Amino acid sequence: MSPTTPTKPGAASPTAVHWADPQRQAHFDAWLAALQTRFSLNPASLRPASTDASFRRYLRIDTLSGSHGESLVIMDAPPDKENCAPFVQVAQLLHDAQIRAPQVLDWHQAHGFMLLTDLGARTLMQVIDPAAPPPLDLYLQAVDTLITWQKASRPGVLPPYDHALLRREMELFPHWYIAEHRKVTLDPAQRKVLDATFETIITENLSWPSVYVHRDFMPRNLMAPTLATSCAALPPEGANLPWGGPAANSMAPTLANSCAALPPEGADLPWGGPAGDSQLGVLDFQDAVYGPITYDIASLMRDAFLSWDEDFCLDVTVRYWQKARQAGLPVGDDFGTFYRAVEWMGLQRHLKVAGIFARLTLRDGKPQYLADTPRFIAYIRATCARYRELKPLLRLVDKIEGIEEPNVFGFGRSPGAA
Repeated sequence: MSPTTPTKPGAASPTAVHWADPQRQAHFDAWLAALQTRFSLNPASLRPASTDASFRRYLRIDTLSGSHGESLVIMDAPPDKENCAPFVQVAQLLHDAQIRAPQVLDWHQAHGFMLLTDLGARTLMQVIDPAAPPPLDLYLQAVDTLITWQKASRPGVLPPYDHALLRREMELFPHWYIAEHRKVTLDPAQRKVLDATFETIITENLSWPSVYVHRDFMPRNLMAPTLATSCAALPPEGANLPWGGPAANSMAPTLANSCAALPPEGADLPWGGPAGDSQLGVLDFQDAVYGPITYDIASLMRDAFLSWDEDFCLDVTVRYWQKARQAGLPVGDDFGTFYRAVEWMGLQRHLKVAGIFARLTLRDGKPQYLADTPRFIAYIRATCARYRELKPLLRLVDKIEGIEEPNVFGFGRSPGAA
């Protein structure tokens, strides 16, 4: 879910909302009309906000009073295709943990319409420049949010991320990616390699303690913080700044200069959301489960849509591990062991997502997702190349992809040798 920039209250809708089913539109209009006075809604401002990989879509509508913010978000989720109950449950869990997430203001369960508070218009994915140095400050805020989420964990609340679910997810890779997308039929020996490797990966993943797992904890599903957060993170007045000189020095950018440039509290910010929101927002959490603690940090640092150098990924992961240990989370006493587990957990995720992206293209008519598949194949190959137990999977993937590794072992003289 990545809403677009809102219009001002009272503005005409910039883009019409289209309905394929007139009866569903009639149900929606009746529901919205019943809420208009209660939430001071401006129906003329209704416009598309975003769609995602599921059958859900999101609309944005302005309010006239602002008691719940200048705009609200509407989820349109046909109940025959989407179950909204997990969304409502996890939204409450996030609020109970004091994590910034959409608040459910109204839910028409029979027709799958939901009115939500609006966290703003820009996700981390939209504010991050992939060509610039990675934004460590934003990733550390994501780490803090993740640790807060994990500290709230309780068994028996969310569905277990168990052997059956992990295996079912990985089976998307041979089904949708290998067979449907690559048009490759595995022979019995290749299928045996896949089965054995899947079991090895699952055993490693389930050897780690369980916490709440978001399952898509990445910049695309995290709403950007506000300028108030950035200002709070600056050094105190008079302290030395990274670019040299005291913070009060008028000859250089200073804390005072930066804060003076901030919009007034509550004003719209370049990335959306009121200036008083100091936390990252969390979206797309309806698939949350109770599973390996390694999953969400792997998801954050081995993103479906954004890649960083391994040095940066290692840096953020070790900072997460240190903070998690201080918070009493079960991440172990050896970072090397933990990092290996994160890589193996990431491998399970990459196999799953490669299959999902192929399915989105071939079954659901969303070809834009398959464009990111090479990123996942690169993740899979890099992890498999690092561990002896995964080399058979590497050879299988290379064969499917038509990749031939150079043979560095030769016999006889090298070319040009005397």
